[in-house]
Parts: sequence; C-alpha cells; structure tokens
Amino acid sequence: MVAKNPFRTTLIAPCGMDCAICSAYLREKNHCEGCHATNLQHRRNCTIAACGKRTGRYCSDCPDIPCQRLKQLDKRYRTKYHVSMLDNLAAIKKDGIRTFVKSERERWTCKTCGGTLDVHHYRCSVCGNEPE
Repeated sequence: MVAKNPFRTTLIAPCGMDCAICSAYLREKNHCEGCHATNLQHRRNCTIAACGKRTGRYCSDCPDIPCQRLKQLDKRYRTKYHVSMLDNLAAIKKDGIRTFVKSERERWTCKTCGGTLDVHHYRCSVCGNEPE
C-alpha cells in the first residue's frame, strides 16, 4: 500500500498531473513511481513527458504551451475527472510548486481516514469511501 500522504513536489508531472492521486501510482500491483522517476517504462510512450521543447520541469516552461497533446489531455481530464492540467500548470506558475502541492494535499486527502483520493475512481485508495 502506498503511504497515506504521498504528496510532494517530485510527484507533479510535466503536464501538471499530480501523480500522487493517479490510480497507477496508488495501486500495489504494477505500481508506477510517477513521471519523474528514473526507471520509467511508460515515459517512453508519453509524448508529453518525452517532449524536448520544454525548457524547465513543467509544460508551463514551454514556448508552445498549450500544445495539441496537452489540450487533448486537459479536455479528457476535465470531462472525465473534473481536473484541469492547464489550471494546475497556471497555479504552479502563479503561486509556486509548494503552494500547489499543499492545495493538492488538502483537496485529495480523505476526510475519513487521511488516505489519498484516487482521481480516476474518485474514492479513497485506503478506505474506499467516496468524498462528500
């Protein structure tokens, strides 16, 4: 089981996704270490993570923001999961990564047990409760 409080700056992907709330990170079997981990099999398949145009750690450091791939990802996540990568990147740029991670911790921590809410299933990865 993943730690109850995995929120940290190193788990924010280049696209603005918080890997701490991702199903792949939260699961035990075939656990993903996040988009900034060193041994990344999936990174080879992610055109955003592999992008060479970015001048910094995040897509907000790219002269072409938002690229077509980021727009598609943002649209899918807004529609299915009510999360916006573009809003996340704007918040990181405006307030800094530490403030963003703090707000993510508040938003995605289960009020019942303190576990982490899974963005893809919208329930706690520890106790299974859905947030109110």
